Amino acid sequence: MMDVIPDKDRSISKVYENNGVVFMESEAGTLRVIPQKGGIVRVSFSNDGVFCKEQGEDFADYTGSIEYTLAERAAFDNTKTINCENGTSNTDNCMGYVRIITHEGEVRIDKTVGAISFYNTAGELLLSERISHPRELEKISLYRMVNADNAQIEEIVTADGVKKKVKAADREEYGTAYKTRTYFEFDDEEILTGFGQGENGEWNLRNSTYYVHQANRKIAMPMMISSRNYGLLFSTESLIMFSETADKAYIQTEADYYLDYYFLFGNDPFDVVKNYRRLTGKAAMLPLWTCGYIQSKERYKSQAEILETADEFRKRDIGLDCIVLDWMSWEDGKWGQKSFDRVRFPDPKAMTDKLHESGIHFMMSIWPNMSEGTENNREFKERGLLLPGMSIYNAFSKEARDLYWSQVERSLWQGGVDAWWCDSSEPITPEWEHSIEPADSEKYFEFRENASNIMPLEKANAFSKYHAQTIWDGQRNSSKAKRVVNLTRSGWAGSQKYGTILWSGDISASWDTLAKQVRVGLQLAASGMPYWTLDTGAFFVKKGIQWYWDGDYSKGIDNAYKKLYVRWLEYAAFLPVFRAHGTDVEREPWAFGERGDKYYEAICETIRNRYKLIPYIYSLGAFVHLEDGMIMRPLMFDFNNDEKAVGISDQFMLGDSLMVCPIVEESGVKDKCGEENFAESDIDTRNIYLPKGAGWYEFTLGELIEDDMNRLNPAIKNYTEESGSASFHKYYEGGQTIRYQCPINRIPVFVKAGSIIPTKKPQGCTDAMKGENIEVLIYPGADAEFRLYEDAGDGYGYENGEYCITELSWNEEAKSYSYSSSGDLRFREGELKFRFPVTYS
Repeated sequence: MMDVIPDKDRSISKVYENNGVVFMESEAGTLRVIPQKGGIVRVSFSNDGVFCKEQGEDFADYTGSIEYTLAERAAFDNTKTINCENGTSNTDNCMGYVRIITHEGEVRIDKTVGAISFYNTAGELLLSERISHPRELEKISLYRMVNADNAQIEEIVTADGVKKKVKAADREEYGTAYKTRTYFEFDDEEILTGFGQGENGEWNLRNSTYYVHQANRKIAMPMMISSRNYGLLFSTESLIMFSETADKAYIQTEADYYLDYYFLFGNDPFDVVKNYRRLTGKAAMLPLWTCGYIQSKERYKSQAEILETADEFRKRDIGLDCIVLDWMSWEDGKWGQKSFDRVRFPDPKAMTDKLHESGIHFMMSIWPNMSEGTENNREFKERGLLLPGMSIYNAFSKEARDLYWSQVERSLWQGGVDAWWCDSSEPITPEWEHSIEPADSEKYFEFRENASNIMPLEKANAFSKYHAQTIWDGQRNSSKAKRVVNLTRSGWAGSQKYGTILWSGDISASWDTLAKQVRVGLQLAASGMPYWTLDTGAFFVKKGIQWYWDGDYSKGIDNAYKKLYVRWLEYAAFLPVFRAHGTDVEREPWAFGERGDKYYEAICETIRNRYKLIPYIYSLGAFVHLEDGMIMRPLMFDFNNDEKAVGISDQFMLGDSLMVCPIVEESGVKDKCGEENFAESDIDTRNIYLPKGAGWYEFTLGELIEDDMNRLNPAIKNYTEESGSASFHKYYEGGQTIRYQCPINRIPVFVKAGSIIPTKKPQGCTDAMKGENIEVLIYPGADAEFRLYEDAGDGYGYENGEYCITELSWNEEAKSYSYSSSGDLRFREGELKFRFPVTYS
């Protein structure tokens, strides 16, 4: 018979504290717990007692920032308390637990096996590691390609560009790491979401296997959040797997120096996100113009076409703040070359100057890969700064990042480009090489294999973060006159500090996709990322031979697609960034009709309404930076005590006041032949839950009521009475589900009673709205406040306090409003006009 090899003893034999860090040793290894201010606890485990600095080196270190009590409790003994300043305590193997107590929560470690539990300040258990074998580490070898010139490389043409794939290559071991696995015991009722953005409409990850890796339609993030007001953030830059079955739940990382995660306490989910940002970096502020409408499609082929399109927007008086040049700005055959084809773009600077005269900004697509034979590729190759065997630059190298920006600056930045579209920032998408869609597990392991062939496995999920750092560092060093704007398809923890906007990839047009996009956008928001958008109407409209080219509208722009597009655009208008993009069909508003056509008019009205809300949206973005806030978020954040609201994923909050309820189901009427009769389906109906604890008004941006306090005061006191009827905004009590009908020109949006919404008269662009009076809409029902933020709209003066904040408030009891401004009053624009959009009989 074979001899059994006994497992190492996991019981804690020694506990000691050193400079704000608690160490617990066992035969199996060393457990390290670091309590930190704000509700952060770092948990690390090493088999050999070594904790190298490379793990989590990009995160802020608050070691020693909080006072705590270290205590040990034996199984049947009274508590022995050890002040952290007293140093070392040796235990004698009596079983019980170690306690690390702060004013923000408690960490309890079972001394028998080293399993950790986390308790809030009320003594309630939030999360515990599994009591039996709570964590496991498996040592792995790390390999890299050698003799890249001798490697077998295959080129594959996809709709996502020409991709290179390593078929065979010599490899050498360059180090070792660990596959880590931590087992957790979750409460039966809690919701877990986050870990980035899925592609299948993921929301609650419970009882599933969820693979955290980058893909065309998938964004990986190393953080998840619980409805029980805590989060888990992993310091890994490698791949992650979440798995929960009937008998076990664990989170696995593929390549780390040791097991390492942060437990994030919070009184609510907002606190959890604040802790995420404190560790990984403050979100940068985007310029004012990113609050406006961004027009894009695949693709504008020439300088003339871009200028003609911009002129048409102005002639039609449709708002536009940015136009986008998708791929192939370069000459034919020079994929990824950072230059303009001078035949199609004879004078880029003249083009951007002309756009700027009309208040329109210019964004263009740039790629991390550059075809062989191009000047850009050759420059990288000569300096050994490409990923092995690839035409992709090595973004993990500072030298390579500096060279990449140098190429951008020489050819594009000088041409007046305002913003960057860093496409394919994964930068590999092996799932798009197949004619049949791979299973989720296949996508994960194929990405792992492909990535490890060309980049360090321990950094395989984080290429996009380093790529974003390239643009951030480069542009900031060149000029601080323009804020960095980087529309990018992938991200990682910390991407938010580099001026990134994430988008959901090349999705296909269907009502089912639209419904899923609402959920995955909220999933990403819960992962701590503030700026997200999508291809309005989906990238692919028609159905092709490839599995991903799977739109439902082979006829292109017919009435069926027009309706889907309008509903999609109306949803997109309430996202942090508002943009249209896609292939197969045109995306300009006039592609869907002309003046008087219901779809065209609905599109134009949607864009106008977005511009009305710019003071509100820009202020939300300011406090994302200043106070680590959120723009878009699930109802779980604002209504954490409402069990029904916590589980809803097709409604969301935009700021503290607006609840957006997109139309995501088709409701046409079938005729005798089975065709949709869209003439009879201008009104869509959906169920809407109005969270309890608040009253709710319908929200529209139509005619406003002039403020006349003498007239309004006698009537406004009866606004909660059933007999009261709003002229424009019907009032509902919270805590109920309603069946709501909505016409084609808007989607259901509700404003919480006790809200203040600053608006402006819409113009053709944000530049034209500067100096306009601000109409402050007051929705009574409770005390209300709003902080209106104003600054130069671009540049980095805000980092030096160059901004003005106006405190707007409504006193419900006194039925009065007030305001006061502070900060740099040079930026106080226009006059404040207070209005009530509601009157009552």
